[in-house]
Amino acid sequence: MDKRAVVVLFGGRSSEHSISSATAGGVLRAIDRDRFDVIPVGITREGAYVLEDDDPDKFALDPESMPEVVDNGTRIVWPDSTASRELRVSDAAGERSLGSVDVVLPILHGRFGEDGTVQGFLELLGIPYAGAGVLMSAIGMDKHTTKSVLKAADVPVVPWVTVTRADLARDRPQIEHRVRALGLPVFVKPARAGSSVGVTKVAALSDLDAALEVAFAEDDTVLIEQAVTGREIECGVLPGRDGGLPRVSLPGEIVISGREFYDFEAKYLGAPGIDLVCPAELHDGELAEMQRVAARAFEAVGGEGLARVDFFFTGTDFYVNEVNTMPGFTPISMFPKCWIATGMTYTDLITELIDGARDR
Repeated sequence: MDKRAVVVLFGGRSSEHSISSATAGGVLRAIDRDRFDVIPVGITREGAYVLEDDDPDKFALDPESMPEVVDNGTRIVWPDSTASRELRVSDAAGERSLGSVDVVLPILHGRFGEDGTVQGFLELLGIPYAGAGVLMSAIGMDKHTTKSVLKAADVPVVPWVTVTRADLARDRPQIEHRVRALGLPVFVKPARAGSSVGVTKVAALSDLDAALEVAFAEDDTVLIEQAVTGREIECGVLPGRDGGLPRVSLPGEIVISGREFYDFEAKYLGAPGIDLVCPAELHDGELAEMQRVAARAFEAVGGEGLARVDFFFTGTDFYVNEVNTMPGFTPISMFPKCWIATGMTYTDLITELIDGARDR
């Protein structure tokens, strides 16, 4: 069997640049080299596409020195029409061909990558890519839109208020009234950011302004969400085969023992106070309900590629917190952990995502 050429695309302009780079390290290490020829393409923080080193160790997750894509002077030259899938690279020595691309694996997190922008770029070029399409990516990136779509599909979501700076300037008393109606504490978070970037738990209204500023630094639209007392449960979702229902992994649980919530440091830097348990302990009926709601949420936002669905479980009800359309693949990320617990290997999971691009 001829090997397919796969562009592993990572880095990017978002605040999750380093997490995307760390995900690349995991993917480069685990991808099936017998089936795929890998072309690692990095996007710098300024948005330059560069040919990167095919070296997993270079992008290892290290809290002391977070990985990143730096400008090495190369430039990727994408095809100029759908008539060709030839990728080229230019540097000081000139321009050369990297061959024809079969699939792009865009392991980008956050804005300018996970939000449909890169997906639209690849659609224009006519290059197959793994993961969610333009619309599902855009819906999943925007928490307000995700919640609105899920609510319309009768998927339980946590009550919330969406605000902009203009809203606050026009009618701050009304915003504060709506926040009080949610009850304290609340979580303040940017509408379009991931990895818990810009998220603050607010226990008193006097702390609301500071939390809003942290969130507004990431996005001009901010969500204020009711805090839910319950367990934090997550699972992975993949499309069904041959028209079947979406496949849902076993659940994982985030057990919080010494932190306010599952923040960036706990997710990626190994900070104490958080334990990740996979598989999580759920009764048969609870597991069936979680998988039903996860599949329903996945289909409601588009049902393509992959997703990690995050829940708050009160003991009686599962509330969807987020639908992440390009979850992390770092060594401590929940999405691969859940699928590994379900019976897939890390390598098989990556292969499935690439094969899914061809099938779609």
